[in-house]
Amino acid sequence: MIWTEWSDIKIPGGLEALPTNGIAPYESDLEKVTFFVPKYMAGRAGMLPMVNMPNLKVVQLNSAGYDDALPLLPAGVTLCNARGVHDTSTAELAVALAIGSRRGFADFFRNQTTGTWVHETRTSLADSRIGIVGYGSIGQLLEKMLQPFSVDTFAFSKSGSNGSIKISEFDVYLPTLDIVILIMPLTEENHHFMNAERLAAMKDGSVLINVARGAIVDTDALITELHRGRIYAGLDVTDPEPLPVGHPLWSAPNVLITPHIGGDSTAFEPRGKKLVEEQLERHARNIPLINVVA
Repeated sequence: MIWTEWSDIKIPGGLEALPTNGIAPYESDLEKVTFFVPKYMAGRAGMLPMVNMPNLKVVQLNSAGYDDALPLLPAGVTLCNARGVHDTSTAELAVALAIGSRRGFADFFRNQTTGTWVHETRTSLADSRIGIVGYGSIGQLLEKMLQPFSVDTFAFSKSGSNGSIKISEFDVYLPTLDIVILIMPLTEENHHFMNAERLAAMKDGSVLINVARGAIVDTDALITELHRGRIYAGLDVTDPEPLPVGHPLWSAPNVLITPHIGGDSTAFEPRGKKLVEEQLERHARNIPLINVVA
């Protein structure tokens, strides 16, 4: 039995969809679920029902990140992520945050609210040296999107595959980069990857873009650097998240913040449904699933 938030998913012969309210499975249906697609952007609460599904076989996430799901995943259950589904939306937001940060949109937005006309010369995205930290499908698409802007890109990954540079060499490049874009998974090793030392090593006037996970950046250290006026930031994710009212990051200078909307655009639903339908077809025909992460 299948549960997804969508009632119009195409279900292959031999499988059956459970009724959906678009939020979570009904408690009376939990023992029937064998293929579970947690509601997109519902966080841990949306994944929690899986721990009470005794017949569960597959969990198909609608997100590329899966660190939140791992602690809840029952033994023997296959976990698949949504690699590829959010590439376009997330990459385009990263480009937008990079342009907005370089061209001073944060200050211009504040001036707009007060009706203040302040003409200033700002830094162009053109001629920037950009480090892309994380070279999966989103990082690779992001590099292609940046090519028309007359920039030099340097991609970093743990393995150094696909023409990327090994992450072990990142600190050598860091002081020379104008923009650092984080699109790496959150792991124990990557927690606070951008710590106080690395933030201090960024060149004056450079930009940190985070479209990965908030905890990859040391928030307190970032706030310190922002108040020094030395660097800029564009953040689609934060730590903590959601960012509480009154948190000092809201009022820090030189920062653009979007509320974790990287993958959540009109591009998501058709791509998400297509992936789920493909996985269900594979499941029905006993063909190996794609995007298996655990």
